[in-house]
Amino acid sequence: MKPAGRLPPQPWMTIPATRAVVAALTRRGQTVRFVGGCVRDAVLDRSVGDIDIATPDQPDGVIELAGAAGLKAVPTGIAHGTVTVVAEGRPFEVTTLRRDVETFGRHARVAFTDDWQADAERRDFTMNALFLNPYGEPRGMEDGAIFDPTGGLEDARAGRVRFVGDAETRIAEDYLRILRFFRFHAHYGRGAADGAALKACTKLAAHLAALSAERVRNELFKLLAAPVPATVVALMRGAGVLQVVLPEAAAPAALENLVPLEREFDRADAVRRLAALLPPSAETAKQVAERLKLSNADTGRLTALAGQGADGLRPTTASADAAVLRRMLRRSGAGRVRDQVLIDWARSRGNRSDAAVEAGYRALLASIALWTPVVFPLKGADVMALGVPNGKWIGDLLRSVEEWWEERDYAPDRAQCLAELRRRVAETDV
Repeated sequence: MKPAGRLPPQPWMTIPATRAVVAALTRRGQTVRFVGGCVRDAVLDRSVGDIDIATPDQPDGVIELAGAAGLKAVPTGIAHGTVTVVAEGRPFEVTTLRRDVETFGRHARVAFTDDWQADAERRDFTMNALFLNPYGEPRGMEDGAIFDPTGGLEDARAGRVRFVGDAETRIAEDYLRILRFFRFHAHYGRGAADGAALKACTKLAAHLAALSAERVRNELFKLLAAPVPATVVALMRGAGVLQVVLPEAAAPAALENLVPLEREFDRADAVRRLAALLPPSAETAKQVAERLKLSNADTGRLTALAGQGADGLRPTTASADAAVLRRMLRRSGAGRVRDQVLIDWARSRGNRSDAAVEAGYRALLASIALWTPVVFPLKGADVMALGVPNGKWIGDLLRSVEEWWEERDYAPDRAQCLAELRRRVAETDV
C-alpha cells in the first residue's frame, strides 16, 4: 500500500500511554497502525475516543509483547484476534489483521493474516478502513502516513457513507450493518445517502428481525443521539427498516421538533427522543421497552413520557397555578418534569407556533431550572417519639401529615408539622 496522505501529530497519538503501547508492539520491528474510528475522526478533526491498533502479530504474540513491557493484556475477544492492552489506566484494543473465512449473518469465522489490504476489505465502511502510522517508531517508516486501501479518505471528507466493496455482501456478513449504515449517515453523512447502500439495506431489511434486542437497541440509541436524527429516521421508514426494528414509530415530526428544544434547554437524550417517536400510549411504550430490553429506569422514563398523551404538562396546566408545578417537581423531580414539558412542547409545536404558547413553555422551563428541592421535615422517629408502636401506623401517619404539608404548598415548618402530627396521633386509635 502507498500512503494516501499524512496526518500531523495528534494529542492522542503522542500521549505517554499511546507511545508505551506502540513501543511494546513494535519492539521486534513489527509494523502496527492505528485503524478505524480514531483515524476517521482524526481526519475529520473530531474528538477521538477509543484508540484501536492493528497488528500482524497474533493474539498470543501481542500478550507476550505487552507483558514484556510491563503492560496489562486482557484477551477480550481473542477468538476474533482482539486483545485489550492497558497503559496508564487507558485501554487500547489491539487486533490481529484478519480475513473472513465464513460468515453467518451475525458473526464470522476468521483467519489471521499479515495482509493489510485483506483486513481492510472485510471492514464495513470505507471511512472505517483507514490505517495510520504512529509517530516516533524507530523503523524508518513515514510518521503519520495514512493508508487508504478502499477510498475511504475521500468518502469521509465528502460525508459519504459507503460500504467496502459490494454492499449486499457486506450486509450479509452481519445484518446489524444495516442499522450501522443509517447511524453513520446520521453522524457523518452529508447530502443524499449512497444509492447502492440504501438499495441493499432495503432489500435485506427483513433480516434485522433475527438480531438480538441488545444489538438493535444500542444502534438505535446511538442513531437517536445524532445531531439531526429525524431525517435519517424518515429515510429508514422509506427503506422499510424502521418498520422491522420499531414498527410502533409514528411520523418523526415530534422528534424533529424536539431536537432544537433539547439544544436550547437541555441536551440530546436517546430515551426522550425515542418517546417522541412513539404514539401517546403507555402500553405501547411498555411493549417497546420490553422488546428492546431497556433498563428498569429507562422503561419507567419511556413509559411516562410516551404515555402522557393529552395529560401532558402544558402551560395552561401549571403556569396558572405555581403550586401545581411545585407539586409535580417534588413528586417527580426536575429532570422528569423537564422531560414532560419538552415532549409535550415538541408534540404540540406546529409549523406556525403560537407566541403565547411558546412563551408559556419557556416560562415553565425557567421555573423548573430555578426549582430547589424541598424536604419533608418529619421522619419515622418523630412518630415513634409520640408513643406510636412500630408498624403500618408509622407510614400512614407520616403520609397523612406530608399530604397536609403539600396541600399548603410546603409552607409549614418542622414545628408546625410536629403539631399537626400530634393532633393526628391523638385522634388515631393506635
